[in-house]
Amino acid sequence: MSKRLASFHGPSTPTSSPISQVKKSVAPASPSRASDASIHRKFRTLLHELRSIANTWDDIVLVDGLKAARTLVDSRTELHNALAMVPADTQPGSVMVGPKLDVMDECITLLDSVLMKLSKLLRRMSTVLDNTEALMFEAEKLKGFQWCHEEPLWVSWPIEKFVLSLSELTTPYHRSLALHKELVDILRSHTVTFEDSRNVINQWVEQPFLRDDGWDAKWEDLCEAEVEKWDTR
Repeated sequence: MSKRLASFHGPSTPTSSPISQVKKSVAPASPSRASDASIHRKFRTLLHELRSIANTWDDIVLVDGLKAARTLVDSRTELHNALAMVPADTQPGSVMVGPKLDVMDECITLLDSVLMKLSKLLRRMSTVLDNTEALMFEAEKLKGFQWCHEEPLWVSWPIEKFVLSLSELTTPYHRSLALHKELVDILRSHTVTFEDSRNVINQWVEQPFLRDDGWDAKWEDLCEAEVEKWDTR
């Protein structure tokens, strides 16, 4: 009986053929799903880059540019008021005029730098838009014509609708840059009136061509609704 009870504890030595564990096989993702994810990720990245360019544009215009323009107008007004206090038969001293002229020249240089930065941003925007079109053609080769032109990329818009609509984005920024150049040219003249200078400042801040057609007005809410994980970093 003791031998029979001992048998319940199993063999005292390993068997010659132990049972091997069954390994679970993991099916790899299909090439089709992998390519879908890559297209979505790349296109979302390009949209984020366009938003970043538009935000940088506003920062340059409304911070750097506005500060230089206001300082220029204020310095010119202060000099004009100071000269008005000088008697008609007296020449204003260089101590009065020189420093103000230096400040004004520096402001004009800063405004020219702002225009150069905006031009560079506009070129970057055009490059990103070219990349969205290139990605659409790549997707068409991988997924087919119907997928690009009819299938929603995320919610309802196919990739073709995104690309065609985005192609219009540079137009308001081109117009806005042209306006900023005109405004800077007005401020260059030391004979510009205070009223005209004030109008320049108002237009500079308003950016009228971007009010209805810039990124924030036309694309931010749309991307929030149409692009999955839009604000996920």
